[in-house]
Amino acid sequence: MYRFDVCVIGGCGRVGLPLSIAFADRGLKVVVYDTDKDRIDKVRAGTMPFREEGCEEKLRRVIYRTLTTADSPHSISESQFVVVAIGTPIDSHLNPDFCGMLGFFKGLLPYLTPDQYVILRSTVYPGTTEKLDRFLKGSGARTHLAFCPERIAEGKALSELMTLPQIVSACDEECTQVVSDLFRVLTQDIVVLQPMEAELAKLFSNAWRYIQFSIANQFFLLANDAGLDYSRIHHAITHKYPRTQGLPKPGFAAGPCLLKDTMQLAAFSNNDFFLGHTAVLVNEGLPNYVVQKMKAETDLANRNVGILGMAFKANSDDERDSLSFKLKALLEVEAKKVYCSDPHVRRDYFVDPEQLVAMCDVIVLATPHDEYRNLHIAEDRMLIDIWNLYGRGVICPPRTDTSTRSDYRGIMAEIVHGALKARGNPIADEAKVLAR
Repeated sequence: MYRFDVCVIGGCGRVGLPLSIAFADRGLKVVVYDTDKDRIDKVRAGTMPFREEGCEEKLRRVIYRTLTTADSPHSISESQFVVVAIGTPIDSHLNPDFCGMLGFFKGLLPYLTPDQYVILRSTVYPGTTEKLDRFLKGSGARTHLAFCPERIAEGKALSELMTLPQIVSACDEECTQVVSDLFRVLTQDIVVLQPMEAELAKLFSNAWRYIQFSIANQFFLLANDAGLDYSRIHHAITHKYPRTQGLPKPGFAAGPCLLKDTMQLAAFSNNDFFLGHTAVLVNEGLPNYVVQKMKAETDLANRNVGILGMAFKANSDDERDSLSFKLKALLEVEAKKVYCSDPHVRRDYFVDPEQLVAMCDVIVLATPHDEYRNLHIAEDRMLIDIWNLYGRGVICPPRTDTSTRSDYRGIMAEIVHGALKARGNPIADEAKVLAR
């Protein structure tokens, strides 16, 4: 009946493309439909439009064999399973936008056929799946609807699609069974839930991670304000101590999902999700805290500041909602000039990391990419390293220059000389010379 087994809408995106490649690599006939022409062209050429471990090799293996592309929606009608992997619609205040998802499904109606299986892969507000099911039935569509959230970590999609349990929920028993069988092509570990249970499971997972980051950042703020090195404290409480192994290190917590999904839970709880709101204040406030600490240590108005890393997490090329750009905006108000660098994110105004380090008086390690591990940052530069990648502490004022160190040695020499002379030690004058 169908030309394709699976059509993935938004199939060239970070969620849709790895899933499409995984299904195609297991022998299913897959078509990816996307409105982003640049990404479609790259996929057709066997090139990944973003970084994802192991994907490009498999893409080249399956393209034009079990994987094909489409830039029109007609391929939807030719597929037994239709996977919706579009971005979750939210408004400018991070409130859920059900009208956006409803509008998308209204546009989908002309291409749906009887007894198709539509699978929501996008994160949605609790209750959305059942509302959309009622809409489809009320519109005369005899389409089965399921919600099967993705839970992959960017960069690890292919391996996690095969190893993580897949949550499956649907609006009827037949759909649950058939869609479970589809995902067993990838993993035998299927967890069946009711639609709202599955929707909350996805939101809870992301909010839990976001709250974990906020606790780590709050601990960092407490220790740093007390003049202590939090990295030493973190090591002490996590070293061979199983009950604290889940405590992350501090750092910018951002990206397209964690904040958004935490705010969706806040809306779902009638704004009684106080832990979520507090997590937002802590995590989103970290860039401003860093800037204020820098101002306390140096005259930012006369300093060039460099930001290393503009992606939202290490070793990623995803810049969506990255707090590095929030830091940049704050620094542009305070600093003489701001420079940015990232080995994976491309902007015309970015500079090479070595050039950035040479030109800037203050360096902020915002995203700890592996490429930065061996970067030499002179000790006469102020370093802000919340991740403590360089092992010099979190906020490191510049080391004094040679003349200042000479003055320090002179003071120590006088102390040594005075102490020995007071005791009548005959080598007091010689010790003073050695101390210098």
